[in-house]
Amino acid sequence: MFNHVDYYPGDPILGLNDLYNKDTRAEKVNLGVGVYYDEDGNLPLLDSVLKAEAERAKAPQARPYLPMSGLASYNTAVQRLLFGADSAAVTEGRIATIQSIGGSGALRVGAEFVKQYFPQSKVYVSKPTWGNHISIFEAAGLEVGEYPYYDAQTGGVKFDALLEAFKGYNKHDVVLLHPCCHNPTGVDLTPAQWDVLLDVVKERELLAFMDIAYQGFGDDFETDVYAIRKAEALGLSYFVSSSFSKNLSFYGERLGALSVVSATAEEKRLVFSQLQYIVRRLYSNPPCHPATIASDVLNSDELFALWTEEVAQMRVRIKEMRQRLFEVLTAKVPGRDFSYITAQRGMFSFSGLSPEQVARLASEFGIYLVSNGRMCVAGLNTKNIDYVANAFVAVLQD
Repeated sequence: MFNHVDYYPGDPILGLNDLYNKDTRAEKVNLGVGVYYDEDGNLPLLDSVLKAEAERAKAPQARPYLPMSGLASYNTAVQRLLFGADSAAVTEGRIATIQSIGGSGALRVGAEFVKQYFPQSKVYVSKPTWGNHISIFEAAGLEVGEYPYYDAQTGGVKFDALLEAFKGYNKHDVVLLHPCCHNPTGVDLTPAQWDVLLDVVKERELLAFMDIAYQGFGDDFETDVYAIRKAEALGLSYFVSSSFSKNLSFYGERLGALSVVSATAEEKRLVFSQLQYIVRRLYSNPPCHPATIASDVLNSDELFALWTEEVAQMRVRIKEMRQRLFEVLTAKVPGRDFSYITAQRGMFSFSGLSPEQVARLASEFGIYLVSNGRMCVAGLNTKNIDYVANAFVAVLQD
């Protein structure tokens, strides 16, 4: 019956975990999977989350089915976090937001909507992008192309080429954008560049799909959503997929959201109805627990302030690891510019290492990166940073 089924060899990034777990060396370091680890190498349990859960545990409640759109208090809190409480789109009721199963679920629901109502549109993603972006949109039956983004020579963005590409796209083509902490490069557009790019999106009537999985890891909650709020100010209709995996350390809870900004409240009503119908066909409704806890954190002044501070501490620690790596490499590999390491933002960094050098790090030092050189800076700490830096030096100098 199933002899014709193709074998799936596994995700190359998630597969690094298997290699890492099988490695018996004491000094092994996992810099592959995008997970934030604290100074002791542990996945953090945030105090803001623990307090919310402890309060809920005082009066246990049944766990009924949520509506197809998810928990309403969570969805409204997501809108405030992304767009601001005073946003015209929020106050005028022009944003359709649904709770999703992680950021991936938000992307897939959005992809299904695009396929149904913009079937001729092509989806363009940055070169490079998170690999699953391509898979998700292709799985919905959409054609996916790439737009110029990362410049390996400068460690920056090919902004002129990016603009020219956008100017050549057709009306209603979808452009997938990273509002902050670009995955996998860590290289972001400046606010001035966002202003120019979003003007082109408006002029060409493109459909922006903004995927933000790391809000708070770049500068802060407000600054990191500059592009999202600029698009709203320009009167664009667009998608925003968001996730709480990283900033709430909710990886296994699979909590995200899809928000669609419309021109009118009536358009929002139509879009919202179809998002619910897509959810019904895919998985019926989302889980109760993670949304309840996230809602408690986001809607409590005390817990929100605590959460903000906790995310700031994570952000600062990542920047400290970037700085230390930069200092060691600069001192030991003279004549080479490593400033791109500290210029990049968020959890990820394009290290500049070749696939061959990445393979050497794994085989000789037990240090695991993605083959394209992307590393998760959040996997570094004061105990392993010098070991990793010196291993980088070893493969760079040979």
